[in-house]
Amino acid sequence: MAFECGVEPLDRYFRTQAGQDARKRVASCFVLTDGGASPLGFYTLAATSIALAELPHTLARRLPRYPSMPATLLGRLAVDRRYRGRRLGELLLFDAFSRALRSEVATYAFVVDAKDDAAASFYTAYRFIPLTEGGRRLFLPMAEIAKLFA
Repeated sequence: MAFECGVEPLDRYFRTQAGQDARKRVASCFVLTDGGASPLGFYTLAATSIALAELPHTLARRLPRYPSMPATLLGRLAVDRRYRGRRLGELLLFDAFSRALRSEVATYAFVVDAKDDAAASFYTAYRFIPLTEGGRRLFLPMAEIAKLFA
């Protein structure tokens, strides 16, 4: 049974690009299964950065004056349409949070580029903050993520 989330660019990415990205060390892909061969969902993580000027002033003023802050990018997250409504998206998101926290590479924030309004709503429900007014690039400081696991 092939993975199908119903969003064609995500389905195509998983089928044709995820393996290449992993081999080239461009992104790491993590796949959720139920022990069988069929994927239930997946997400990717990669390194990115946030320009200090993009961060809200209340956060930026407490940071070193580097031009940008290191961040972890959740590049893609998708759940197979047959498994929707089972909170697997949340499970994948928290697994990604956990991996980012355990990493030996320091990052200031966790970043997502929401593909549409529904995705943006999903992330804002977990307290992600837009980097720009009305934009779909969202972030959550790692300090806030750490509190979720305390």
